[in-house]
Amino acid sequence: MTLESVLAVSGAIFAIGLYGALSKRSAVVVLMCLELMFNAVVLAAVAFSRFVLPAALAGGGAEVTREAVRTALSGHAFAVFIIAVGAAEVALGLALVIALYRSRETVEITDAGLLHH
Repeated sequence: MTLESVLAVSGAIFAIGLYGALSKRSAVVVLMCLELMFNAVVLAAVAFSRFVLPAALAGGGAEVTREAVRTALSGHAFAVFIIAVGAAEVALGLALVIALYRSRETVEITDAGLLHH
């Protein structure tokens, strides 16, 4: 696989998530589409980390420094951070969906504007 093919897949996943987040009315489906967009960003970050190595790691006989390894693994650290943020986002989003359902007995986003009194 090449970097371009991985980024194409990542872009397609992000586009599907964006379309779903903008066009769907169900709050649960919108949360799932947001997770798709998060996962597309994770895929792109890991792909950049894998394919775009620092010069110190790509060099033939040069000694590998800690800074070069840290730079090479920055995409993976970014991915772990995004997964943690995504888990928190889902927990908060589901709490909002439950609150919306309890007050209006629907999970439609268009009905969420009716919550103010």
